[in-house]
Order: sequence, then structure tokens, then C-alpha cells
Amino acid sequence: MRHLGERAGALKLALGLTAVVLVVEVAGGFASHSLALLSDAGHVLTDVFALGLAWFALEQSHRPADARRSYGYQRASILAALLNSLVLIGIVVAIAFEAVRRLASPQPVRGEIVVIAALFGIGVNVFLVLTLRHGRQNLNLRAVLLHMLGDIGASVGVVIAGLVILSTGWLYVDPLLSLAIAGLIAFGAWGIVRETVNLLLEGTPRAVDLDAVQAEIARTDLVSGVHDLHVWGLSPEDMALSCHIVIDDCRLEDAEHVVRELEARLCGRFAIGHSTIQVERLHPCGDIQHGAGSHNHPHEQVILVKSS
Repeated sequence: MRHLGERAGALKLALGLTAVVLVVEVAGGFASHSLALLSDAGHVLTDVFALGLAWFALEQSHRPADARRSYGYQRASILAALLNSLVLIGIVVAIAFEAVRRLASPQPVRGEIVVIAALFGIGVNVFLVLTLRHGRQNLNLRAVLLHMLGDIGASVGVVIAGLVILSTGWLYVDPLLSLAIAGLIAFGAWGIVRETVNLLLEGTPRAVDLDAVQAEIARTDLVSGVHDLHVWGLSPEDMALSCHIVIDDCRLEDAEHVVRELEARLCGRFAIGHSTIQVERLHPCGDIQHGAGSHNHPHEQVILVKSS
């Protein structure tokens, strides 16, 4: 629990400082008439979303399940991520429209404000990367760090654009860089859309090789077959599995040992923390079609073993 508290505190600090960067860059963008700086503020907004979701997911991770949400509340963060990504795509469209308009009719830009605001953003993001780097073994925090590093790169580009404007007066660099940052935001937003849709459709997580999972189960002592295997994500970090295994003739105690061994191996190798394994001996159902459109058929002489 102490580590959870430390992570939550670090994420809240990062969220607050990133929100300050967002405000500074938006104000600087309007004051300097720089679309590139406003575009970078849009990229910072992706960091705000990422940090907010990471903090929200961390808070939800220790919220107990109840009768209405028997799997817990992890999927609330998925819905929030999908909504945020759609908002980001809207921002990309607005940036692209304004960039094209400015390419046709360049606007005067105050390069000194652009450089100062972007340098402020770089400084804050470097501080946050150094602060959060100790939690990089956590997938959520690792994603946040990648967001921060991407924002540092975008801000460096904005600084260069500001210096180009100050030294040469070439105004086209502002809308051109804006289009590049818009592409960066779109790439990240589309990745979020794909991942969230896959989670909502209960697709197999990209990090899991289903054939490898099946092979791992099949090599277990006393297991002669495995079918109706499903692996899906409860959230980006929490995975669940259900399957039927056919075992040789053995005692109930031995069957339970098989299930416990499988749980430990699946968790250790594939990070599957929630598994439901049905054991079959006298009446295996491997020849019956399973899936959303199939009926929930009864079984006789079946041992049901469930773990969480």
C-alpha cells in the first residue's frame, strides 16, 4: 500500500505540473500568435489525459468489487481513454485546419515568447521524467514516461521554430511544425482508440500469444487436452483467463493441485492474474462449439475450480 501511495502522490504532482505547462503554453500561444506553440499545448493535453488516466487507474486498482461490478471498476478508465482519444482527434483536425489556413496566409509570430514558453515546458517535463523514472517497471507509469519524452521532443521542435523565426523571420516554419505535432498527436490518439476498442471487444491483449498460453497449459502433468480458451483484458494492466482442461483419471485433490500449479505458471509467465479453470474428466466437451452465440450447455461429472 505504501508503494501505491507513493505512486499516486507522484502522479498527482506530475498532473498538477503538467496542467501548469498546459496553461503557460496556451497563454503563450495566444500571446505570440504561434500555432506551433498551441499545437504543442495540444500535445501537452495528451499528457494531462495520460496522467489523469494513470492516476485514476491506480485509484481504481484497490477499489473493491461489489455486487454490481463483480470484476471491479478497472474498465471505467478504458471508457475515459476512448473519450479522451476522440477529443484529441478533434484537436488534430482543428490544428490541421488552422495550419493550412496559415500556410496560405502566414501570421506574424513573436518568437521570443514561443522560445520561453517551450523552454518552460521542457524544464518541467525533464523534472517529471527524473521524478517518475523509478516507477518505470509499472506499465501505466512507463506509458506516462513515454508521453513525457514525446512532449520534450515536440517542445524542442517548438524552440527551434521560435529561434528560426527570430533569426530569419521565416513564418512558414510555424504552421509546418504544427502539422508535424498534429501528426504526432493523431498517431498517439489512434493507438489509444485501437487498444481501447480491443479491450471493450474483449480481444486477446497484444502482449499475449494465445498459442503460447495453450502450449503452457497443455504441457502440465495430468492434462491431456485444453479447449474453450479465452484471454481478455479487464484493463490495460489486468488480464483474465478462462478455459476447460481435460485431465487423466485422478483424485479430486490431485486435480486441485493441477489447477493451482497452472494459476501460478500463467501468472508468472503471462501476468494473467485472474483465472477460471474448469476441469473435465468423464465428459469432456471439446467437440462442442463455444462462443457468444453458443448455448450454455450443462455438464455431468464435472469438477469446477475457480480462482481469483
